[in-house]
Amino acid sequence: MDQCVTVERELEKVLHKFSGYGQLCERGLEELIDYTGGLKHEILQSHGQDAELSGTLSLVLTQCCKRIKDTVQKLASDHKDIHSSVSRVGKAIDKNFDSDISSVGIDGCWQADSQRLLNEVMVEHFFRQGMLDVAEELCQESGLSVDPSQKEPFVELNRILEALKVRVLRPALEWAVSNREMLIAQNSSLEFKLHRLYFISLLMGGTTNQREALQYAKNFQPFALNHQKDIQVLMGSLVYLRQGIENSPYVHLLDANQWADICDIFTRDACALLGLSVESPLSVSFSAGCVALPALINIKAVIEQRQCTGVWNQKDELPIEVDLGKKCWYHSIFACPILRQQTTDNNPPMKLVCGHIISRDALNKMFNGSK
Repeated sequence: MDQCVTVERELEKVLHKFSGYGQLCERGLEELIDYTGGLKHEILQSHGQDAELSGTLSLVLTQCCKRIKDTVQKLASDHKDIHSSVSRVGKAIDKNFDSDISSVGIDGCWQADSQRLLNEVMVEHFFRQGMLDVAEELCQESGLSVDPSQKEPFVELNRILEALKVRVLRPALEWAVSNREMLIAQNSSLEFKLHRLYFISLLMGGTTNQREALQYAKNFQPFALNHQKDIQVLMGSLVYLRQGIENSPYVHLLDANQWADICDIFTRDACALLGLSVESPLSVSFSAGCVALPALINIKAVIEQRQCTGVWNQKDELPIEVDLGKKCWYHSIFACPILRQQTTDNNPPMKLVCGHIISRDALNKMFNGSK
């Protein structure tokens, strides 16, 4: 991550210079245009189009040309400075990142079945992102057949998410009502929070929407048991409609962050109903790979330097433990306290009568040993 921060810092410097240069360039050119335009107007008024220029006007035009030349040279010089900053970004990338990562790849990793699985994961990722045309093109080029019913849920979810991003709640409310029983089964508060946001949007209209807000409050009745306090706060805010919610103790109801929160809640609950993870498996794998790659490149270089090529020859096992951070913790991993190895499908954990848990390989060694 330090390498990413270093490159990002250089990139921010370039963007800052670009922004400053653009403003300077625009201001300088506008001043030149105004100056030359005013000079042209003055000449036409004083002498006409065909009259000869006086010595004074010739001197003024000479100064104007010099000013234009100086401005252009200044802009060109500043532009060269930006080029040097851009080249520093490239040098920072070359310095902090290894351009050749093929050394940590495993030959024969992507066989026919593995390639098909990768294509399926990529197609699902594009469906999640709403890039349906890209997903369909990938299916055609890779010869992958995808059931249309597999695509339809993602189309609907992306449509609802796009509506939420522009603060349109109706599609999400319709979806939540139609899936109410399943949402209740997984203890979701999505429908209540959607109704709450719609009620707040009515409050923002002031006394004009008072009657409609009171009428809409009936939608809170099914949620009174679990969200009594939140409903009381919403009802209390009605007292301040005349002076405006933004000037009342209930101003926290207008927090803009709740729109981002409702998008996250909808994504999480919708994915749970579809039996999908909240995050795309492709993006999770890519992020984990970015974290693990520096350590793997280093250990590969050490292995080659010490000529220990047999240490890393298994496709499903790494020679060292790579800490991916808590964000990538999805399943607990049991390590055998006797053999100091992580358990696998071929070597699962076994529980003894005494309550201790060891790996099956350790149990076989104990069984076949003298003890």
